[in-house]
Amino acid sequence: MAEKRKLFEEVGAERRGDVARETGMIDRGRRGARGAVRAWLMVLFALVVAMIVVGGLTRLTDSGLSITEWKPVTGALPPMSEAAWTAEFDKYRAIPEYELQNQGMTLSEFKVIYWWEWGHRQLGRFIGLVWALGFFGFLVLRKIPPGWTGRLLVPGVLGGLQGAVGWWMVSSGLEGTMLDVASYRLATHLGLAFVILGVLGWDMFLLGCEERALMQCRRNREARLFSMGTGLMHFAFLQILLGALVAGIDAGRNYTDWPLMAGEFLPPFPFELEPVWRNFFENDGLVQFMHRMAGYLLTIFGVVVWLRARKSPNRHTRFAFNAVLAMMLMQMVLGIVTVLYSAPLHIAIVHQLGAILLWVLILRARFIAGYPTSDSIRGSA
Repeated sequence: MAEKRKLFEEVGAERRGDVARETGMIDRGRRGARGAVRAWLMVLFALVVAMIVVGGLTRLTDSGLSITEWKPVTGALPPMSEAAWTAEFDKYRAIPEYELQNQGMTLSEFKVIYWWEWGHRQLGRFIGLVWALGFFGFLVLRKIPPGWTGRLLVPGVLGGLQGAVGWWMVSSGLEGTMLDVASYRLATHLGLAFVILGVLGWDMFLLGCEERALMQCRRNREARLFSMGTGLMHFAFLQILLGALVAGIDAGRNYTDWPLMAGEFLPPFPFELEPVWRNFFENDGLVQFMHRMAGYLLTIFGVVVWLRARKSPNRHTRFAFNAVLAMMLMQMVLGIVTVLYSAPLHIAIVHQLGAILLWVLILRARFIAGYPTSDSIRGSA
């Protein structure tokens, strides 16, 4: 016996429901494996964070020049015999860092710095492998979401460029009288790492929502706050580059008083190098001064953006910029502590981790301002 229909039930409701389910299945097939691609990007993101940390430790332990050749493929194998170790050590003893700074270093001491640099390069190779396996795997299986092939290619291209920039940086310390790599090349190397991290993070945020949901959220974009978030992102990036210049010439281990520098607002002899432009890259006092001043200005601008974010009707946006301001203040305190204690390894690496976290929080706050969810607006105060 057929079930009686309710008085106000639409006759075509069941059929439309079936059609909707079928359409949904077709849409799922067309939109690709967004969840799987996002998980892969998250793995790459974590590896790049680890790469930045290992790179910082390699720099702080003066290990970056221990491998004097660039062998992207064959260099994956470390020395396998005592003769091979001796040959690597002989190459290192021919560069200025050994001759001017590490005279008398033993083979066992050399192995310590060698393993740091080898691990840094090996991690870079592993990241490249993870990207290649994921990208070409999704490509072959046709699981890349529509319009995303080019976007997912970008991290791989930037990663390859980063390897070349890394060698360009290392090569600057192998000749002449250089005890370290050129600071501007170090800044380029670190800056590109943060660009890669930003690209991965932004793609992860986008893939966290369905395409139709993103289009809906974009209609509620807080344009002014999104623009200010963009400015904050660029300013933070500039400060990261200045921090790399400080690290490149060990400027953080000089002028260990605060808020003054050697008892004065300006450090002594800020323009003593010739030509004048060299001071902005190689004068430890001026470079640290620029990093300090940029830090103050960044914090002031961060407060201005936070005050604007407080007026947002979106509670998620307000919370995201609260997190940015809190981390920014914490990072400023970490910077001051790093200076006061003459940049010991453990404090300096925490300061670098703080820069990573602040960078990610700014990206996240900017994304939320650009794609605010409707349920956040309904639940606002």
